[in-house]
Amino acid sequence: MEIPNIVIIGDELQAGTYILRIHLKKDTTLRFGRFKKGKLISTPAGEYAYVGSALAEKGATTLTRRLVRHATRSGNQRPHSIRETMLCRFAECGLGDMNLLPRRGKTLHWNVDFFLDLPSAELVGISAIRSRERLEDRLAKRLEKDPHTGVIERGLGANDVPGNTHLLRVSASEAWWESLPNLLVGLAEESSQTECGI
Repeated sequence: MEIPNIVIIGDELQAGTYILRIHLKKDTTLRFGRFKKGKLISTPAGEYAYVGSALAEKGATTLTRRLVRHATRSGNQRPHSIRETMLCRFAECGLGDMNLLPRRGKTLHWNVDFFLDLPSAELVGISAIRSRERLEDRLAKRLEKDPHTGVIERGLGANDVPGNTHLLRVSASEAWWESLPNLLVGLAEESSQTECGI
């Protein structure tokens, strides 16, 4: 079995922005909840990137709780295999303790929930930066313009960020995935320079 790739950048804060790496084992057609009135959307087998954020310092919308929620499936389905490793890694780097599981189970709410709930979809990697800055929209735009990504449906995964698409198909080498933490750091540095008027 492949070792899950989890990269957490920064320290102290419980908030942040992240990119999920999702592997879809077979071609699928599904409804992403009420997205586009429940339109059936084709998702070919392959690799996907999902951009999200969790900017609270306490409660259900901290970075760790959001990421553990993503690694949990609804009902009695098995969680993503990365979840146990996540819990241990988060405890090691001061991002909460082992008590991060959803308290009432998982209900499907966000577009990506429907994708991650598929038995044929597996969450295999996470790149995250601990920051209060809202980097999600710029990160998604940057990834959308990348020649290695493709939009499967405009606006997917970005109901709260009009004009963005946060779930993208990726056709890239392993080196591309390994470069994502550097992209997060670069965006955070750009953001801090802008705030300082540089």
